Amino acid sequence: MNEIGMAEIKLNESEIDAAVRVLRSGALRQGNECEQFEQEFANKVGAKHAVTCANGSAALHLAYMAAIGIGDEVLVPSFTFIATGSMATAVGAKPVFCDIDPETFLIDLDDAQTRITPNTKAIAPVHLFGNSCQVEKMQEFADKYNLLIIWDAAQAHGTKFQETDVGSFGDFTCYSFYPSKNMFVGEGGIICTNNSDYENLLKFMRTHGQTGKYLHTMFGLNYRMTDVEAAIGRQQLERLDTMIRIRSRNAGIYNREFESIEGIRPQKMTEGAQHAWHQYCITIDKGTFGLNRDELSVKLRNKGIASAVHYPRGLHQQPINVELYGKEVLPVTERLSENILALPVHHGLDEESVNKIVEVIRECKK
Repeated sequence: MNEIGMAEIKLNESEIDAAVRVLRSGALRQGNECEQFEQEFANKVGAKHAVTCANGSAALHLAYMAAIGIGDEVLVPSFTFIATGSMATAVGAKPVFCDIDPETFLIDLDDAQTRITPNTKAIAPVHLFGNSCQVEKMQEFADKYNLLIIWDAAQAHGTKFQETDVGSFGDFTCYSFYPSKNMFVGEGGIICTNNSDYENLLKFMRTHGQTGKYLHTMFGLNYRMTDVEAAIGRQQLERLDTMIRIRSRNAGIYNREFESIEGIRPQKMTEGAQHAWHQYCITIDKGTFGLNRDELSVKLRNKGIASAVHYPRGLHQQPINVELYGKEVLPVTERLSENILALPVHHGLDEESVNKIVEVIRECKK
């Protein structure tokens, strides 16, 4: 069989044409294409505003800059990409790492509650792998403890909770357009907000705090998106639903077939959520499956099937965070990081390929 990769990173003809059109125009920096993309993305997810920026980390950084500061604490799930925590560090705040639910892989609010202090100002829940958090419960939690929510939706393009896109909730929802994401433009990010004051602040901060020509009234950075990227993003937005439908079909095949393979357990979908399947992740129980995660990954590779580990350690285990904040024990995160494996689920896979992956995994079981 042909090799099966983890992601389908190919621009279609309309996306290539859009990029070429902007290149030929000479208007390369943030401009009209970015403005159009912001409006179209906000309309798509149901937010009042959207602000483009350089990448997903920049989106988080800008949101943290707008909302928190030195000495503040932010509740962050430990099982996520480094930027969810490090961008809080970048503004002088402290990420407080929380354990996760062992089935949904999302932040455990019971654990988070035990970590609240007088300095806790925000929580940064992650819609991990495209699986929505329980938005209502998160909002109730935030209201109870007077916390701002900064949603990390870097992996959640098209994710919905109770039929509503996750980009429509709250003051900050941060996305990434990195090549492996459901929507990709190369690099790029966007922040959705329903707060007009935050929209203006984010736009100023992404351009060196400039509120007039050569007039800088606040601290800012050069976090602009290019019009080339925005032009690609506008075209990608038109086929997002199609790409997610294919991902959902592929995930559905896995979910159905893995019910009969003992020792393989997929990520549990949040009740009431529409998963966008940025990643399809399973955990492997060596005691019942017969192989551990790494052994299965090798066997898949030998059959021409890619897999990946997201993530091999929690944020609390990253050396820089141990150095800055000390050692922490988060047993669910640590156990998951030892057993999790991501399988190909992308929109470039046909049903035959997905069934072939299942067949190989079935054959690997001892």
